[in-house]
Amino acid sequence: MNQQPTQTNDTSLSTAVVLCTYNGEAYLLAQLDSLRRQTRLPDFLVLFDDASSDTTAAMLNAATAEFEALGVRVHLQVNGRNTGYVRNFEQAFLAAPADLLFPCDQDDIWHADKIARMTACFESDPALDVLHCDANLVDADAAPMGRRLFEVLEVTRPEMAAMTQGNALDVLIKRNVVTGAAMAFRRRVLDKALPFPAEWAHDEWLALVAALDGRVRTLDEVLIDYRQHANNQIGVKARGVLHKAAGIAGYRKAFLKRMEARYRVLAERAQSMDRLDAAQRARIHDRWAHAQQRNLGRKPLVVRAPIVARELARGRYHRYGQGIRSALVDLMGLD
Repeated sequence: MNQQPTQTNDTSLSTAVVLCTYNGEAYLLAQLDSLRRQTRLPDFLVLFDDASSDTTAAMLNAATAEFEALGVRVHLQVNGRNTGYVRNFEQAFLAAPADLLFPCDQDDIWHADKIARMTACFESDPALDVLHCDANLVDADAAPMGRRLFEVLEVTRPEMAAMTQGNALDVLIKRNVVTGAAMAFRRRVLDKALPFPAEWAHDEWLALVAALDGRVRTLDEVLIDYRQHANNQIGVKARGVLHKAAGIAGYRKAFLKRMEARYRVLAERAQSMDRLDAAQRARIHDRWAHAQQRNLGRKPLVVRAPIVARELARGRYHRYGQGIRSALVDLMGLD
C-alpha cells in the first residue's frame, strides 16, 4: 500500500530512512550505529531485507527494538525471495510514510549531522525535490582512501553551479552525478517516478524525473563515508587513462545499447507526464535520438562518418556527451 506522509506541523518535515539489505552482516552494525548517532533521529526507519542467507535479518530484528526505544517508528520486512536491489528499494519507499525519504545502503557510515543538515535544506526551500551530497570514500575496513565521491565522479564546478541554479536537467540528461547513498528526496518525487523502469537504477531515475519539473540541488559537503569493497552493488572507481581506454574498447557497445534503451523508456514515459510542456518533450526525444544515432554497432567507417558529422553539426555531442572526445570515439568505432 502507498503510505501517506505524516507531517507534524507546517515547517517540520517528517523523515524516513529507507535501509535495504542483502547479506550485509559484515558492515551492517556500523551503519546502524551511525543511524543511532544522528543528531536528528528519523521519524521512521524502514528496513527491507531481500531474502538474505546470512544473519542480516536477525540483526535487523534486534535493531528494531533498539530504535523503537529511541522513539523511532520501525517497519521491518524480510522478503521471501530475492527481488533485486531496485525492486527492493521500490517497495521499501512505498512503505515509508514520511515527507522526506533517505535511501540507505547497508555498508556505509553516515556522519552524525546528515539527516539534520539535509532536512534543514528542504525545510528552508519548499521547491527543493532532491538533494545530494558529497562523500568520503573508505575501504572495506572504513579506512579513508584519500578521495571524495565528487572528485572520483569528476563532478565539475559548472555542473555544481547548474544544479544549484535550477538547471539540473542540463547535467543529468548527459550523465548521472546523484548517488542514492548520498541523496534525499521528497515523497512527491516518488509519486511521479513509479514504477521504476528496469533500464534505470532507482537513484538515477528519481533524480532525472525530479529534474524534469522540479529542483535538484547539489550540497557540496561530505555527509557520509561511502564504503568501497568487492561486494558493492554499485560503487565508484578512480579511472586512469589506461583504464578508460580499456573501458571504451571493452564496454562501449553495451554502454551505447543501454543508453538507447534508457532514453527510449524516458521518452515513452514522458508521453504520460501531463506536467511536461512541448519543449521538455522535444528535449527528451532529442536526447533519445542522439542515443539512437550513437548506437552504431559495427557499421563501417563510410557509414559512421556522416552520422557522427551530422550529430556534431546538430550540437548533440556537446549537449549530451563529451563533445569532440565522444565523437572521435564513435568515429573510431571501438567495441
